[in-house]
Amino acid sequence: MSAAIPTPDTDFAHRQALALLAHERLCQLYGAPFRFFSVKDPMSELISAVLSHRTRNQDSHRAYQQLRARFTTWAEVRDAPTAEVEEAISPCTWPEQKAPRIQAILRELTERLQGHLALEFLGELPVPEAREWLETLPGVGPKTSAATLLFSTLRRPAMPVDSHHHRVAQRLGLIGPKVGTEASHALLEALLPPDWDAQLVYDHHEALMFHGQKCCYYRSPACGRCVLLDVCPTGQQLRGSTSMAPAA
Repeated sequence: MSAAIPTPDTDFAHRQALALLAHERLCQLYGAPFRFFSVKDPMSELISAVLSHRTRNQDSHRAYQQLRARFTTWAEVRDAPTAEVEEAISPCTWPEQKAPRIQAILRELTERLQGHLALEFLGELPVPEAREWLETLPGVGPKTSAATLLFSTLRRPAMPVDSHHHRVAQRLGLIGPKVGTEASHALLEALLPPDWDAQLVYDHHEALMFHGQKCCYYRSPACGRCVLLDVCPTGQQLRGSTSMAPAA
């Protein structure tokens, strides 16, 4: 009898099972549940997320701290000369682009929210609606919207995907080889159970991110000690094996 031809439904079920298996193994390996690293309000988290784009954590943190030390309120940041904002955030990458972008976001929010620069109301919206609202702001994409909702004190179950998370997911076959980081957000979030709370979503993101940082390196991944090697097609190929163990 010939093997059954995979259908979109069976392919999705396989990827969903693989995502949950990766979650289980990596959370155990890295010690979930993980403590939330941020206690920022959503407005502050939004600006922090913009600063973090393509920037090392320690540098974006320093840029954020310098910005808050220089300006007391977000309205002051909005109204300041752009050169002063750029100087304050100089530790991050591309401050000459991020300073006017932050001010454009703050001006847009001032107009939408009638001068009230606070985003706590997003906690009352369904996550897809809150993300859609944020992503209509200038320069705000899916990673920034998810970070604002998940990492801030709102603690909403929206999953960001950084470069490490994306690399691990792609090598496992959770997404296709040509799927970019932005497009991967919806595809990877769809694999998670819809009843997961913010802690479980956060654990999933952190576990895959840690694995990308500590094992599944961009160059020369340490496949020999990877807890997902038996279910990773990329690892199997790199190790020179064509046999794949079934997920369990």
